[in-house]
Amino acid sequence: MTVQLTDHQINLFKAKLNDRFMALRREISAELLNSDEENYADLAGRVHDTGEVALADLLMDIKLASIDRHVQEIRDIDAALMRIATSSYGQCCHCQVPIDIERLAAYPTARRCIICQEAHDRTFAHGGQPTL
Repeated sequence: MTVQLTDHQINLFKAKLNDRFMALRREISAELLNSDEENYADLAGRVHDTGEVALADLLMDIKLASIDRHVQEIRDIDAALMRIATSSYGQCCHCQVPIDIERLAAYPTARRCIICQEAHDRTFAHGGQPTL
């Protein structure tokens, strides 16, 4: 069902986005503090062979990837909050039709309606890498 969002619905989404933003900030802070407590140099100093060095590298990469995902989600939340501020939240950035409220409830940072998102995913499924 594609209808324009009411002010009440927009305020609920705004609150949900702000709550998630704050939760992500706390998670990033906790991960960075945890990372400081067990930094790579300490971990690498305890390893004795190349397999353990590779594992230490992998563990650090996983921590950084997790923080990267959180930062990207914060960017998406910020973009959604900007759309709320400019009264374009809940409107597809491609075709300008209202995004289904069920989609927004499941994915509050959605920029596109499901039809445009599926087309976008098919076009950019490989991360913008050329394919043969």
